[in-house]
Amino acid sequence: MTDYVIEVKDLCKRFGAFTAVDQISFTVERGEIFGFLGANGAGKSTTIRMLCALLNSTSGHARVGGYDINHEPEKVKSSIGYMSQRFSLYDDLTIRENIEFFGGVYVLDHHRLKQQMEWVMRMADIRGQQDRLTRDLPGGWKQRLALGCALLHQPQIVFLDEPTGGVDPISRRNFWEIINQLSEQGITIF
Repeated sequence: MTDYVIEVKDLCKRFGAFTAVDQISFTVERGEIFGFLGANGAGKSTTIRMLCALLNSTSGHARVGGYDINHEPEKVKSSIGYMSQRFSLYDDLTIRENIEFFGGVYVLDHHRLKQQMEWVMRMADIRGQQDRLTRDLPGGWKQRLALGCALLHQPQIVFLDEPTGGVDPISRRNFWEIINQLSEQGITIF
């Protein structure tokens, strides 16, 4: 039996007369790295926002982690990690403050937040930099920090919206090495 963690059937999103997403259907298996490709304006980000329960669909159905995106949005949101194309970080906060902020969003207790902060600092290769302002970080560091913040609560499904845009080739390669390691641990990457 196949273990689908994302199931989409005839999903559609309209904004007035404009159809942004037109009856797409697909499934994603646990631990899969699922590449969602298309031209600019094809509806990729809109689809991701619907699957992250940030935007209701107009019609069709989708389940993420076993939860209906329109009827159980809070359960969807608490079970996934999401890294937007602009990294969702606060430039006027330090690295530590960004991690603490997202730890609060995910309601991590002090002990777990401390453990996860240490993990993010290692994974992002930014140990000893926790008091630097995020605005002063190179693009590759911001990218890894944003991924770490999306993974603080250890979700089994992670949505990445254009995660390697605007970073140098070495940072891009390092990022994909991290993504492959996460997939090997059974985390689904969309």
